[in-house]
Amino acid sequence: MLRGTAALAGAAVVTTSGLAPAAHATGHRKATVLLVHGAWVDGSSWNAVIAILQRHGYTVVAVQLPLTSLPDDVAWTRHVLAERVHGPTVMAGHSYGGAVISEAAAGAADVVGLVYASAFAPDEGETLGGLNAGFPAPPGLAHAQPDSLGNLWFDPAAIPTNFAQDIPVADAGVLAATQKPIAARCFGDLAGPAAWRTLPSWALVSTEDRMINPDLERFMAARAHSTTIEVRSSHASPASHPDKVAALIVAAARAAHV
Repeated sequence: MLRGTAALAGAAVVTTSGLAPAAHATGHRKATVLLVHGAWVDGSSWNAVIAILQRHGYTVVAVQLPLTSLPDDVAWTRHVLAERVHGPTVMAGHSYGGAVISEAAAGAADVVGLVYASAFAPDEGETLGGLNAGFPAPPGLAHAQPDSLGNLWFDPAAIPTNFAQDIPVADAGVLAATQKPIAARCFGDLAGPAAWRTLPSWALVSTEDRMINPDLERFMAARAHSTTIEVRSSHASPASHPDKVAALIVAAARAAHV
């Protein structure tokens, strides 16, 4: 299901075999893509998307967030953006990473577009916990487990059924074994200025998401005037539908003619 202006027509084509190549403007350098992961995973959660983008000639950088607070994660992403990325840039965030790119891209001159994959897109002054509270609680949140240091882990047994129910069970088991905890305060930290207010954005809504209510994803995408697709996907869309996620990223780059 495709919504929003321009959509993917004439930009990127999703086929059963992946992202179809399309002509790129002669003389233009392709954008760099900066990928920001979410809670309970790390940059390797983007591996399948990275492989597609690299085949299509894009330079890709995947941030490794500390997941210690929203300000920490925004600051680190801005550091990577300044130190490791040059020229026109598309930023993409999955899950909690959407909140990070929303703030980290604010005022960044080289960022030309934002992509949200099953992600939060808070406005300034909002919290992720507050956004969640405005919609029926998704079932997966019941499996977050606090520890003595203020971190949240995810029950490993629940990852194949609530976090990534549409990838092979063995792969979900690897996610469970390699998960990275997130500080509980990240869901209560106030979001800063929202870059989606001034930058074009694209969004993938996961209709089978058990971590973020799909109606919340729809609300945030509509508020940001994002070009939006809906995919029958779990929360782990970069792993289960990397072709769809990569297509949105390419669409964002081509819309900016980079």
